[in-house]
Amino acid sequence: MFGVFDLFGRGAAIRALDDALRASGLHPLMVPEAVKLTLLKIRKRQGRAQAAADHESAARLLAYCLLGHAQFIENNGAEAALQVEERFEDAIAAGDSDDARIILLALHAGLIAPEIADRVEIERS
Repeated sequence: MFGVFDLFGRGAAIRALDDALRASGLHPLMVPEAVKLTLLKIRKRQGRAQAAADHESAARLLAYCLLGHAQFIENNGAEAALQVEERFEDAIAAGDSDDARIILLALHAGLIAPEIADRVEIERS
């Protein structure tokens, strides 16, 4: 299939995000392009989409959501898992932050690990 990315090439932001996902222990092919683009849009809203450290931060939280706690520790170590766990808890408590949007993105895309999904409460009106 001939895709848009084949025609125009992949953007620098997507390539940087792919590298950050790979560094977090999550192969970029495991994340649909629509999820990556939405993740970049979430980060861009705050003007933070260009910094490499920001890609790493967003990729790390997404990887935690998709891999689950134990597999994330295997790939990133206990200290990194503790830091992401704190971000996860803060995002759930805040409810309306970029980190919370990343968690909801993983949940709504159907990619989130079951153990992580069980910890997310969504209010339904």
